[in-house]
Amino acid sequence: MAEAQPRERPLKVGIQLPEIERVAPWSDYAAMARLAEDVGFDSLWVGDHLLYRNPGEEPKGPWEAWSLLAALAAITTRVELGPLVACTGFHNPAMLAKKADTIEEISGGRLILGLGAGWNEAEYLAYGFPFDHRASRFEEAFTIIRTLLRQGAVDFDGRFYQARDCELRPRGPRPNGPPIMIGTQGTRMLRQAALHAESWNAWYAWTGNRIEGLAPLREQVDAACAEVDRDPATLERTVAVLVGLPGRQGRDSGDVTERGNPPLTGSPEELAEALRGYAKAGIAHVQLVLDPNTLESIEAFSPVLEHLDRG
Repeated sequence: MAEAQPRERPLKVGIQLPEIERVAPWSDYAAMARLAEDVGFDSLWVGDHLLYRNPGEEPKGPWEAWSLLAALAAITTRVELGPLVACTGFHNPAMLAKKADTIEEISGGRLILGLGAGWNEAEYLAYGFPFDHRASRFEEAFTIIRTLLRQGAVDFDGRFYQARDCELRPRGPRPNGPPIMIGTQGTRMLRQAALHAESWNAWYAWTGNRIEGLAPLREQVDAACAEVDRDPATLERTVAVLVGLPGRQGRDSGDVTERGNPPLTGSPEELAEALRGYAKAGIAHVQLVLDPNTLESIEAFSPVLEHLDRG
């Protein structure tokens, strides 16, 4: 079992496992997860997507996220893990709460429940999910999910979702369920994060993959907290960061608009200093998207973690 992380590390450092960068078999996920835990990463993340269709390209899709999370929970012992982020539009919300509590049990209380409303219309249409009123649907789904996880029961009859006299039995190891993280830059969903979430997440394309790009987003989060009379310091800030390592060729992303974002590059010392910069900017947890997203890249990044642990 890997040792607990030293206190000198200024922020948690996780990695997102392959999505559509390449077709990775389960054996790759398992090997990458075990190595990431061994070298000292704090968390593992998987995207919750179904299908990407872009003009002039072959369709691509990842493995199903919740099945992967359950398997990853079973083969690791220390790292936190979660979806980055789970699309509530793809799931019956009561069943999503049930899945989350089950992975909480498998992992021994290591799940971070990342939630979002989704954006990729092609996968909604292909899999038969409605794409309209996404913020309104999220608000209803989120009500059911958080109430079930935190209270164990809900009786809800909404416009889009129902969960009548619904209960979670048995319950996972944490009485109030896993911490909830909302990934959004939208006004209505930022309000939901400020009202009810433990943490907020930004994707690297929203910041231009630069620390400087965080400032306007932080201001939006602070404003949402002020609107609901919450101390902004109590809402944890997290952000995904694209990192370029030897052999990088440019991350193959399902969203073609984010492919031009320059990766964070440099020596281990320089990468560690850049991550310290994120910590100084108020970020408590980063989810690294490595390019290339391979076992070798995890090994190549491990010296950065050693530098971070020196303070």
